[in-house]
Amino acid sequence: MSLTKINASAATLTKNRTEGAISQLSGMCATCVDGCIGMCEIGKSAYRGHEVIYPQPFGIITSASEKTYPVDLSHFSILGTVVGAMGIEADSNKAIFSNVDLERKIGRDKGIKVKFPAIIPGLGSTAIAKNNWEGLAIGAALSGIPLTIGENVCGMDPDSKIEDGKVVYSKDLEWRVNLYKEWQRDGYGAIVVQANIEDTYLGVQEYAISKLGVDVVELKWGQGAKDIGGEVKIKDLKRAQLLKKRGYIVLPDPTKPNIIEAFENGNFKEFERHSRVGMVTEDGFLQRVKELREAGAKYIFLKTGAYRPLDLARALKYASKAQIDLLTVDAAGGGTGMSPWRMMNEWGIPPVELHSLLYNYTKKLDEKGDFVPDIALAGGFSMEDQIFKGLALGAPYCKLIGMARGPLAAAMVGKTIGNAIELGEVPVYVSRFGDTVKEIFVTASELEANLGKRFDKIPPGALGLYTYMERLSQGLKQLMCGSRKFALEHIARDDIVALTNDAANISGIPYVMDLDEEEAEKILSD
Repeated sequence: MSLTKINASAATLTKNRTEGAISQLSGMCATCVDGCIGMCEIGKSAYRGHEVIYPQPFGIITSASEKTYPVDLSHFSILGTVVGAMGIEADSNKAIFSNVDLERKIGRDKGIKVKFPAIIPGLGSTAIAKNNWEGLAIGAALSGIPLTIGENVCGMDPDSKIEDGKVVYSKDLEWRVNLYKEWQRDGYGAIVVQANIEDTYLGVQEYAISKLGVDVVELKWGQGAKDIGGEVKIKDLKRAQLLKKRGYIVLPDPTKPNIIEAFENGNFKEFERHSRVGMVTEDGFLQRVKELREAGAKYIFLKTGAYRPLDLARALKYASKAQIDLLTVDAAGGGTGMSPWRMMNEWGIPPVELHSLLYNYTKKLDEKGDFVPDIALAGGFSMEDQIFKGLALGAPYCKLIGMARGPLAAAMVGKTIGNAIELGEVPVYVSRFGDTVKEIFVTASELEANLGKRFDKIPPGALGLYTYMERLSQGLKQLMCGSRKFALEHIARDDIVALTNDAANISGIPYVMDLDEEEAEKILSD
Protein backbone atom coordinates (compact mmCIF):
# COMPACT_ATOMS: atom_id res chain seq x y z
CA MET A 1 0.00 0.00 0.00
CA SER A 2 1.19 3.51 -0.79
CA LEU A 3 0.79 5.81 2.19
CA THR A 4 1.47 9.46 2.89
CA LYS A 5 1.24 11.34 6.17
CA ILE A 6 -1.28 13.76 4.77
CA ASN A 7 -2.12 16.14 7.61
CA ALA A 8 0.90 16.18 9.92
CA SER A 9 4.62 16.01 9.40
CA ALA A 10 7.89 17.05 10.99
CA ALA A 11 8.61 18.70 7.64
CA THR A 12 5.85 21.27 8.19
CA LEU A 13 6.23 21.33 12.00
CA THR A 14 2.72 19.95 12.43
CA LYS A 15 1.21 17.03 14.33
CA ASN A 16 -2.16 15.47 15.12
CA ARG A 17 -3.73 15.94 18.53
CA THR A 18 -4.89 12.30 18.64
CA GLU A 19 -1.72 10.71 17.31
CA GLY A 20 -3.01 7.19 17.92
CA ALA A 21 -6.37 7.69 16.23
CA ILE A 22 -6.07 9.15 12.73
CA SER A 23 -8.45 8.92 9.78
CA GLN A 24 -6.56 7.29 6.91
CA LEU A 25 -8.78 9.07 4.40
CA SER A 26 -8.23 12.67 5.49
CA GLY A 27 -5.33 12.48 7.89
CA MET A 28 -7.47 14.33 10.44
CA CYS A 29 -7.79 13.31 14.05
CA ALA A 30 -10.57 10.77 14.43
CA THR A 31 -12.20 13.30 16.76
CA CYS A 32 -11.57 16.92 15.72
CA VAL A 33 -12.59 18.94 18.74
CA ASP A 34 -13.79 22.52 19.00
CA GLY A 35 -11.17 24.33 21.09
CA CYS A 36 -8.04 22.78 19.55
CA ILE A 37 -5.36 25.41 18.84
CA GLY A 38 -4.60 23.87 15.43
CA MET A 39 -1.43 21.76 15.51
CA CYS A 40 -2.16 19.78 12.33
CA GLU A 41 -1.70 21.10 8.78
CA ILE A 42 -5.36 22.05 8.50
CA GLY A 43 -5.22 23.89 11.81
CA LYS A 44 -1.93 25.65 11.11
CA SER A 45 -3.18 26.59 7.64
CA ALA A 46 -6.14 28.29 9.29
CA TYR A 47 -3.84 31.03 10.59
CA ARG A 48 -0.61 30.83 8.52
CA GLY A 49 -2.15 29.91 5.16
CA HIS A 50 0.31 29.48 2.27
CA GLU A 51 3.33 29.43 4.62
CA VAL A 52 2.40 25.87 5.58
CA ILE A 53 2.83 24.67 1.98
CA TYR A 54 6.61 24.55 2.44
CA PRO A 55 8.94 22.48 4.65
CA GLN A 56 10.25 24.37 7.67
CA PRO A 57 12.44 25.83 9.10
CA PHE A 58 13.64 27.34 5.83
CA GLY A 59 17.37 27.65 5.16
CA ILE A 60 18.69 25.00 7.54
CA ILE A 61 16.96 21.87 6.25
CA THR A 62 17.04 19.58 3.26
CA SER A 63 13.80 17.69 2.71
CA ALA A 64 12.42 14.70 0.84
CA SER A 65 9.14 12.83 0.54
CA GLU A 66 7.73 10.71 3.35
CA LYS A 67 5.61 8.73 0.94
CA THR A 68 5.87 4.94 0.89
CA TYR A 69 5.90 4.05 -2.81
CA PRO A 70 4.58 0.66 -3.95
CA VAL A 71 8.01 -0.37 -5.32
CA ASP A 72 11.47 0.91 -4.46
CA LEU A 73 15.08 -0.25 -4.72
CA SER A 74 14.77 -2.34 -1.54
CA HIS A 75 12.53 -4.65 -3.62
CA PHE A 76 15.62 -5.75 -5.52
CA SER A 77 18.62 -7.72 -4.29
CA ILE A 78 22.21 -7.76 -5.54
CA LEU A 79 23.44 -11.08 -6.89
CA GLY A 80 26.81 -12.66 -6.24
CA THR A 81 28.54 -15.66 -7.75
CA VAL A 82 31.39 -18.05 -6.94
CA VAL A 83 32.85 -18.31 -10.43
CA GLY A 84 34.97 -16.11 -12.65
CA ALA A 85 35.85 -12.43 -12.71
CA MET A 86 35.18 -9.68 -15.24
CA GLY A 87 37.63 -6.82 -15.60
CA ILE A 88 40.46 -8.64 -13.87
CA GLU A 89 42.22 -12.01 -13.99
CA ALA A 90 40.22 -14.77 -12.28
CA ASP A 91 42.91 -15.23 -9.65
CA SER A 92 42.05 -15.15 -5.94
CA ASN A 93 45.23 -13.19 -5.25
CA LYS A 94 44.23 -10.48 -7.72
CA ALA A 95 40.44 -10.45 -7.66
CA ILE A 96 40.14 -8.62 -4.33
CA PHE A 97 37.77 -5.74 -3.70
CA SER A 98 40.48 -3.10 -3.37
CA ASN A 99 41.36 -3.75 -7.02
CA VAL A 100 37.89 -2.82 -8.30
CA ASP A 101 38.13 0.14 -10.70
CA LEU A 102 35.49 2.81 -10.03
CA GLU A 103 36.82 5.38 -12.47
CA ARG A 104 35.10 6.17 -15.73
CA LYS A 105 34.91 8.84 -18.43
CA ILE A 106 31.74 10.54 -19.64
CA GLY A 107 30.77 12.83 -22.49
CA ARG A 108 30.82 12.49 -26.25
CA ASP A 109 34.59 12.32 -26.41
CA LYS A 110 34.82 10.68 -22.96
CA GLY A 111 36.72 13.73 -21.79
CA ILE A 112 35.28 14.14 -18.29
CA LYS A 113 37.09 11.86 -15.87
CA VAL A 114 35.43 10.83 -12.61
CA LYS A 115 36.90 8.87 -9.72
CA PHE A 116 33.51 7.57 -8.59
CA PRO A 117 30.29 7.08 -10.61
CA ALA A 118 28.39 9.96 -9.04
CA ILE A 119 27.42 13.55 -9.77
CA ILE A 120 26.00 16.11 -7.36
CA PRO A 121 23.05 17.70 -9.22
CA GLY A 122 22.01 21.33 -9.07
CA LEU A 123 22.43 23.07 -5.71
CA GLY A 124 21.61 26.67 -6.42
CA SER A 125 20.27 29.78 -4.73
CA THR A 126 18.79 28.15 -1.62
CA ALA A 127 20.34 29.15 1.70
CA ILE A 128 21.09 25.51 2.56
CA ALA A 129 23.25 25.21 -0.56
CA LYS A 130 25.11 28.50 -0.16
CA ASN A 131 25.74 28.00 3.56
CA ASN A 132 27.41 24.67 2.84
CA TRP A 133 29.09 25.45 -0.47
CA GLU A 134 32.63 25.36 0.93
CA GLY A 135 32.15 21.79 2.07
CA LEU A 136 30.36 20.75 -1.10
CA ALA A 137 32.79 22.33 -3.57
CA ILE A 138 36.04 21.32 -1.90
CA GLY A 139 34.76 17.88 -0.87
CA ALA A 140 33.47 17.10 -4.38
CA ALA A 141 36.66 18.37 -6.01
CA LEU A 142 38.84 16.26 -3.72
CA SER A 143 36.60 13.24 -4.39
CA GLY A 144 36.91 13.69 -8.16
CA ILE A 145 33.18 13.91 -8.88
CA PRO A 146 31.25 16.59 -10.83
CA LEU A 147 29.32 19.25 -8.92
CA THR A 148 26.49 21.31 -10.40
CA ILE A 149 25.84 24.94 -9.52
CA GLY A 150 22.08 25.16 -9.65
CA GLU A 151 19.62 27.73 -10.87
CA ASN A 152 19.19 31.41 -9.96
CA VAL A 153 22.60 32.03 -8.36
CA CYS A 154 23.35 35.15 -10.41
CA GLY A 155 19.81 36.49 -10.18
CA MET A 156 19.84 36.12 -6.39
CA ASP A 157 23.32 37.60 -5.97
CA PRO A 158 22.92 41.18 -4.69
CA ASP A 159 26.42 41.97 -6.02
CA SER A 160 25.62 40.88 -9.59
CA LYS A 161 26.13 43.48 -12.30
CA ILE A 162 23.52 43.36 -15.03
CA GLU A 163 23.90 45.40 -18.19
CA ASP A 164 21.30 45.48 -20.97
CA GLY A 165 19.53 42.57 -19.31
CA LYS A 166 22.62 40.33 -19.20
CA VAL A 167 24.84 39.45 -16.24
CA VAL A 168 28.43 40.66 -16.65
CA TYR A 169 29.63 39.92 -13.13
CA SER A 170 28.50 37.76 -10.21
CA LYS A 171 30.59 37.55 -7.07
CA ASP A 172 28.65 34.51 -5.87
CA LEU A 173 28.96 32.49 -9.08
CA GLU A 174 32.63 33.37 -9.44
CA TRP A 175 33.30 32.21 -5.87
CA ARG A 176 31.46 28.93 -6.38
CA VAL A 177 33.22 28.12 -9.66
CA ASN A 178 36.71 29.07 -8.48
CA LEU A 179 36.43 27.24 -5.17
CA TYR A 180 35.83 23.94 -6.95
CA LYS A 181 38.53 24.55 -9.55
CA GLU A 182 41.08 25.48 -6.90
CA TRP A 183 40.77 22.05 -5.27
CA GLN A 184 40.44 19.84 -8.38
CA ARG A 185 43.06 17.11 -8.56
CA ASP A 186 44.55 15.65 -11.75
CA GLY A 187 41.65 16.84 -13.91
CA TYR A 188 39.02 14.64 -12.27
CA GLY A 189 35.46 15.90 -11.97
CA ALA A 190 33.97 19.10 -13.37
CA ILE A 191 32.10 22.17 -12.22
CA VAL A 192 28.78 22.43 -14.05
CA VAL A 193 26.69 25.61 -14.39
CA GLN A 194 22.97 24.97 -14.70
CA ALA A 195 20.37 27.35 -16.14
CA ASN A 196 16.62 27.68 -15.90
CA ILE A 197 14.52 30.16 -17.87
CA GLU A 198 15.58 33.20 -15.80
CA ASP A 199 19.26 32.25 -16.04
CA THR A 200 18.90 31.92 -19.80
CA TYR A 201 17.36 35.39 -20.02
CA LEU A 202 20.31 36.75 -18.02
CA GLY A 203 22.93 34.96 -20.14
CA VAL A 204 24.38 33.21 -17.09
CA GLN A 205 25.93 30.32 -18.99
CA GLU A 206 27.54 32.57 -21.60
CA TYR A 207 29.04 34.60 -18.74
CA ALA A 208 30.28 31.44 -17.00
CA ILE A 209 31.88 30.15 -20.21
CA SER A 210 33.52 33.40 -21.35
CA LYS A 211 34.52 34.95 -18.02
CA LEU A 212 34.91 32.07 -15.58
CA GLY A 213 36.34 29.39 -17.84
CA VAL A 214 33.49 26.93 -17.31
CA ASP A 215 33.53 24.00 -19.77
CA VAL A 216 30.32 22.23 -18.74
CA VAL A 217 26.79 23.65 -18.73
CA GLU A 218 23.43 22.07 -18.02
CA LEU A 219 19.96 22.93 -19.27
CA LYS A 220 17.25 22.35 -16.71
CA TRP A 221 13.75 21.15 -17.52
CA GLY A 222 12.93 20.32 -13.92
CA GLN A 223 13.60 18.02 -11.00
CA GLY A 224 12.00 15.20 -9.08
CA ALA A 225 10.86 17.32 -6.14
CA LYS A 226 8.39 19.56 -7.96
CA ASP A 227 6.87 20.44 -11.32
CA ILE A 228 7.06 24.23 -10.95
CA GLY A 229 9.98 26.64 -10.95
CA GLY A 230 12.33 26.98 -8.00
CA GLU A 231 11.44 29.01 -4.96
CA VAL A 232 13.17 30.53 -1.95
CA LYS A 233 12.07 32.75 0.89
CA ILE A 234 13.35 36.27 1.47
CA LYS A 235 13.39 37.94 4.88
CA ASP A 236 14.68 41.32 3.69
CA LEU A 237 12.35 43.87 2.07
CA LYS A 238 14.99 45.60 -0.04
CA ARG A 239 16.24 42.28 -1.39
CA ALA A 240 12.70 41.23 -2.24
CA GLN A 241 12.26 44.51 -4.13
CA LEU A 242 15.57 43.96 -5.96
CA LEU A 243 14.48 40.52 -7.11
CA LYS A 244 11.14 41.89 -8.24
CA LYS A 245 13.04 44.53 -10.25
CA ARG A 246 15.17 41.79 -11.83
CA GLY A 247 12.04 40.11 -13.16
CA TYR A 248 11.37 37.38 -10.61
CA ILE A 249 7.91 36.54 -9.34
CA VAL A 250 7.89 37.79 -5.74
CA LEU A 251 4.86 37.17 -3.49
CA PRO A 252 3.33 39.19 -1.99
CA ASP A 253 4.32 42.15 -4.18
CA PRO A 254 7.06 43.97 -2.22
CA THR A 255 6.47 47.21 -4.11
CA LYS A 256 2.88 47.75 -2.94
CA PRO A 257 2.51 50.23 -0.05
CA ASN A 258 0.07 48.07 1.92
CA ILE A 259 2.39 45.05 1.64
CA ILE A 260 5.40 47.11 2.73
CA GLU A 261 3.43 48.39 5.73
CA ALA A 262 2.27 44.88 6.68
CA PHE A 263 5.83 43.53 6.46
CA GLU A 264 7.28 46.36 8.51
CA ASN A 265 4.56 45.85 11.13
CA GLY A 266 5.54 42.18 11.40
CA ASN A 267 2.27 40.80 10.03
CA PHE A 268 4.38 38.43 7.93
CA LYS A 269 8.13 37.90 7.98
CA GLU A 270 9.16 36.56 4.58
CA PHE A 271 8.51 36.95 0.87
CA GLU A 272 8.47 34.08 -1.63
CA ARG A 273 10.57 34.28 -4.78
CA HIS A 274 9.44 31.99 -7.58
CA SER A 275 10.89 31.06 -10.97
CA ARG A 276 8.81 30.65 -14.07
CA VAL A 277 8.11 27.31 -15.72
CA GLY A 278 9.83 26.69 -19.04
CA MET A 279 8.05 26.00 -22.32
CA VAL A 280 9.99 23.25 -24.08
CA THR A 281 9.99 22.89 -27.85
CA GLU A 282 12.24 20.71 -29.97
CA ASP A 283 13.41 23.61 -32.14
CA GLY A 284 14.02 25.81 -29.11
CA PHE A 285 16.04 23.12 -27.37
CA LEU A 286 18.18 22.34 -30.39
CA GLN A 287 18.75 26.05 -30.98
CA ARG A 288 19.84 26.59 -27.39
CA VAL A 289 22.32 23.72 -27.56
CA LYS A 290 23.73 25.21 -30.75
CA GLU A 291 24.08 28.64 -29.09
CA LEU A 292 25.94 27.16 -26.14
CA ARG A 293 28.34 25.25 -28.35
CA GLU A 294 29.00 28.40 -30.35
CA ALA A 295 29.61 30.23 -27.05
CA GLY A 296 32.37 27.74 -26.25
CA ALA A 297 30.74 25.07 -24.10
CA LYS A 298 32.72 21.83 -24.38
CA TYR A 299 30.07 19.68 -22.73
CA ILE A 300 26.30 20.17 -22.48
CA PHE A 301 24.05 18.31 -20.05
CA LEU A 302 20.27 18.16 -19.66
CA LYS A 303 18.43 17.53 -16.40
CA THR A 304 14.78 16.56 -16.44
CA GLY A 305 12.36 15.61 -13.70
CA ALA A 306 9.64 13.14 -12.83
CA TYR A 307 7.23 14.23 -15.54
CA ARG A 308 4.82 12.01 -17.48
CA PRO A 309 6.29 9.32 -19.81
CA LEU A 310 5.68 11.50 -22.87
CA ASP A 311 8.05 14.14 -21.49
CA LEU A 312 10.65 11.51 -20.65
CA ALA A 313 10.51 10.38 -24.28
CA ARG A 314 10.89 14.01 -25.39
CA ALA A 315 13.91 14.54 -23.16
CA LEU A 316 15.64 11.43 -24.44
CA LYS A 317 14.84 12.04 -28.11
CA TYR A 318 15.85 15.70 -28.03
CA ALA A 319 19.04 14.81 -26.14
CA SER A 320 19.76 12.24 -28.81
CA LYS A 321 19.17 14.69 -31.66
CA ALA A 322 21.32 17.36 -30.03
CA GLN A 323 23.97 14.76 -29.07
CA ILE A 324 24.32 16.13 -25.58
CA ASP A 325 26.87 14.64 -23.21
CA LEU A 326 24.79 13.66 -20.17
CA LEU A 327 21.06 13.31 -19.49
CA THR A 328 20.08 13.26 -15.81
CA VAL A 329 16.63 11.86 -15.03
CA ASP A 330 15.49 12.80 -11.53
CA ALA A 331 12.61 10.79 -10.09
CA ALA A 332 9.88 11.83 -7.67
CA GLY A 333 10.32 12.22 -3.96
CA GLY A 334 13.56 14.12 -3.47
CA GLY A 335 14.60 17.69 -2.93
CA THR A 336 17.24 19.90 -1.41
CA GLY A 337 15.47 23.23 -1.03
CA MET A 338 11.97 24.48 -0.46
CA SER A 339 9.74 22.40 -2.71
CA PRO A 340 6.05 22.47 -1.71
CA TRP A 341 5.65 19.62 0.75
CA ARG A 342 2.53 17.96 -0.59
CA MET A 343 3.78 18.35 -4.15
CA MET A 344 6.97 16.58 -3.12
CA ASN A 345 4.92 13.69 -1.79
CA GLU A 346 2.15 13.46 -4.35
CA TRP A 347 3.59 14.58 -7.69
CA GLY A 348 5.61 12.71 -10.29
CA ILE A 349 6.72 9.23 -11.29
CA PRO A 350 8.74 7.35 -8.62
CA PRO A 351 12.31 6.12 -9.20
CA VAL A 352 11.91 2.45 -10.14
CA GLU A 353 9.06 3.18 -12.54
CA LEU A 354 10.66 6.24 -14.15
CA HIS A 355 14.09 4.67 -14.53
CA SER A 356 12.59 1.47 -15.94
CA LEU A 357 10.73 3.50 -18.55
CA LEU A 358 13.98 5.32 -19.28
CA TYR A 359 15.80 2.02 -19.86
CA ASN A 360 13.06 0.81 -22.23
CA TYR A 361 13.06 4.05 -24.21
CA THR A 362 16.84 4.22 -24.39
CA LYS A 363 17.07 0.63 -25.60
CA LYS A 364 14.64 1.45 -28.42
CA LEU A 365 16.79 4.37 -29.56
CA ASP A 366 19.93 2.27 -29.31
CA GLU A 367 18.43 -0.55 -31.37
CA LYS A 368 17.48 2.00 -34.05
CA GLY A 369 21.09 3.15 -34.20
CA ASP A 370 20.32 6.62 -32.79
CA PHE A 371 22.84 8.50 -30.68
CA VAL A 372 22.47 7.62 -26.99
CA PRO A 373 23.81 10.17 -24.49
CA ASP A 374 25.42 9.08 -21.26
CA ILE A 375 22.75 8.88 -18.58
CA ALA A 376 22.60 9.64 -14.85
CA LEU A 377 19.82 8.43 -12.57
CA ALA A 378 18.72 10.51 -9.57
CA GLY A 379 16.03 10.19 -6.94
CA GLY A 380 16.77 9.20 -3.36
CA PHE A 381 20.18 7.53 -3.80
CA SER A 382 22.30 7.72 -0.66
CA MET A 383 24.22 4.46 -0.07
CA GLU A 384 26.44 2.11 -2.04
CA ASP A 385 23.87 -0.68 -2.44
CA GLN A 386 21.43 1.79 -4.03
CA ILE A 387 24.18 3.06 -6.32
CA PHE A 388 24.93 -0.49 -7.48
CA LYS A 389 21.24 -1.23 -8.06
CA GLY A 390 20.76 2.02 -10.00
CA LEU A 391 23.74 1.33 -12.25
CA ALA A 392 22.47 -2.21 -12.84
CA LEU A 393 18.86 -1.15 -13.47
CA GLY A 394 20.02 1.31 -16.14
CA ALA A 395 22.88 -0.74 -17.58
CA PRO A 396 24.54 -0.35 -20.00
CA TYR A 397 23.31 3.22 -20.50
CA CYS A 398 23.49 4.57 -16.95
CA LYS A 399 26.97 5.94 -16.25
CA LEU A 400 26.48 8.01 -13.09
CA ILE A 401 24.18 8.28 -10.09
CA GLY A 402 22.94 11.73 -9.09
CA MET A 403 23.09 12.38 -5.34
CA ALA A 404 22.37 15.65 -3.55
CA ARG A 405 20.81 15.12 -0.12
CA GLY A 406 23.40 12.54 0.98
CA PRO A 407 26.44 14.68 0.09
CA LEU A 408 24.77 17.77 1.54
CA ALA A 409 24.05 15.94 4.80
CA ALA A 410 27.67 14.75 5.00
CA ALA A 411 28.96 18.29 4.44
CA MET A 412 26.60 19.68 7.09
CA VAL A 413 27.69 17.06 9.65
CA GLY A 414 31.36 17.76 8.93
CA LYS A 415 30.76 21.49 9.38
CA THR A 416 28.88 20.93 12.64
CA ILE A 417 31.68 18.76 14.03
CA GLY A 418 34.23 21.40 13.01
CA ASN A 419 32.28 24.08 14.89
CA ALA A 420 32.08 21.82 17.95
CA ILE A 421 35.85 21.24 17.84
CA GLU A 422 36.49 25.00 17.72
CA LEU A 423 34.23 25.58 20.73
CA GLY A 424 35.77 22.66 22.65
CA GLU A 425 32.31 21.11 22.93
CA VAL A 426 32.58 17.87 20.95
CA PRO A 427 29.52 15.74 21.82
CA VAL A 428 30.02 12.39 23.53
CA TYR A 429 28.83 10.49 20.47
CA VAL A 430 31.76 11.91 18.51
CA SER A 431 34.37 12.51 21.23
CA ARG A 432 34.94 8.76 21.67
CA PHE A 433 37.00 9.06 18.47
CA GLY A 434 38.93 12.11 19.69
CA ASP A 435 38.60 15.87 19.91
CA THR A 436 40.61 17.05 16.89
CA VAL A 437 39.99 17.03 13.15
CA LYS A 438 42.75 14.49 12.55
CA GLU A 439 41.39 12.11 15.20
CA ILE A 440 37.73 12.32 14.27
CA PHE A 441 37.85 12.23 10.45
CA VAL A 442 39.20 8.82 9.46
CA THR A 443 40.47 10.02 6.07
CA ALA A 444 42.50 12.90 7.52
CA SER A 445 45.86 11.11 7.56
CA GLU A 446 45.53 9.99 3.94
CA LEU A 447 44.60 13.47 2.78
CA GLU A 448 47.38 15.09 4.78
CA ALA A 449 49.91 12.71 3.25
CA ASN A 450 48.69 13.65 -0.24
CA LEU A 451 48.21 17.38 0.27
CA GLY A 452 50.87 18.28 2.81
CA LYS A 453 50.44 21.67 4.48
CA ARG A 454 47.45 22.41 2.25
CA PHE A 455 45.49 19.90 4.31
CA ASP A 456 45.11 22.47 7.09
CA LYS A 457 43.05 24.67 4.74
CA ILE A 458 40.39 22.01 4.15
CA PRO A 459 37.17 22.99 5.97
CA PRO A 460 35.57 20.25 8.11
CA GLY A 461 32.49 20.28 5.86
CA ALA A 462 34.66 19.17 2.95
CA LEU A 463 36.23 16.46 5.11
CA GLY A 464 32.71 15.24 5.90
CA LEU A 465 31.80 14.94 2.23
CA TYR A 466 35.14 13.40 1.25
CA THR A 467 34.96 10.84 4.05
CA TYR A 468 31.38 9.93 3.13
CA MET A 469 32.46 9.40 -0.49
CA GLU A 470 35.36 7.25 0.71
CA ARG A 471 32.87 5.02 2.54
CA LEU A 472 30.66 4.76 -0.56
CA SER A 473 33.70 3.91 -2.66
CA GLN A 474 34.85 1.03 -0.49
CA GLY A 475 31.29 -0.21 -0.04
CA LEU A 476 30.64 -0.24 -3.79
CA LYS A 477 33.93 -2.01 -4.44
CA GLN A 478 32.93 -4.76 -2.01
CA LEU A 479 29.55 -5.26 -3.67
CA MET A 480 31.10 -5.33 -7.13
CA CYS A 481 33.76 -7.78 -6.02
CA GLY A 482 31.05 -10.14 -4.74
CA SER A 483 29.35 -9.95 -8.13
CA ARG A 484 32.78 -10.55 -9.74
CA LYS A 485 32.57 -7.22 -11.58
CA PHE A 486 35.91 -5.39 -11.29
CA ALA A 487 35.13 -2.40 -13.49
CA LEU A 488 31.98 -0.33 -13.87
CA GLU A 489 31.36 -1.22 -17.52
CA HIS A 490 30.75 -4.83 -16.50
CA ILE A 491 27.78 -4.07 -14.21
CA ALA A 492 24.68 -5.45 -15.95
CA ARG A 493 20.97 -5.83 -15.38
CA ASP A 494 21.46 -9.50 -14.47
CA ASP A 495 23.47 -8.42 -11.41
CA ILE A 496 20.21 -7.71 -9.58
CA VAL A 497 17.02 -9.69 -9.02
CA ALA A 498 13.44 -8.63 -8.26
CA LEU A 499 12.06 -9.80 -4.91
CA THR A 500 8.42 -9.24 -5.84
CA ASN A 501 6.39 -9.84 -8.96
CA ASP A 502 5.44 -6.17 -9.05
CA ALA A 503 9.09 -5.15 -9.09
CA ALA A 504 9.77 -7.68 -11.84
CA ASN A 505 6.82 -6.55 -13.97
CA ILE A 506 7.76 -2.87 -13.71
CA SER A 507 11.49 -3.23 -14.29
CA GLY A 508 11.88 -6.24 -16.54
CA ILE A 509 14.35 -7.66 -14.00
CA PRO A 510 13.61 -11.38 -13.39
CA TYR A 511 11.67 -12.46 -10.30
CA VAL A 512 13.93 -14.29 -7.87
CA MET A 513 12.11 -17.64 -8.17
CA ASP A 514 12.39 -17.57 -11.98
CA LEU A 515 16.06 -16.59 -12.06
CA ASP A 516 18.55 -18.99 -13.69
CA GLU A 517 15.80 -21.61 -14.00
CA GLU A 518 16.94 -23.15 -17.28
CA GLU A 519 20.66 -23.01 -16.46
CA ALA A 520 20.12 -24.56 -13.03
CA GLU A 521 18.01 -27.35 -14.52
CA LYS A 522 20.73 -28.08 -17.05
CA ILE A 523 23.37 -28.42 -14.31
CA LEU A 524 21.12 -30.69 -12.28
CA SER A 525 20.26 -32.84 -15.30
CA ASP A 526 23.84 -33.54 -16.41
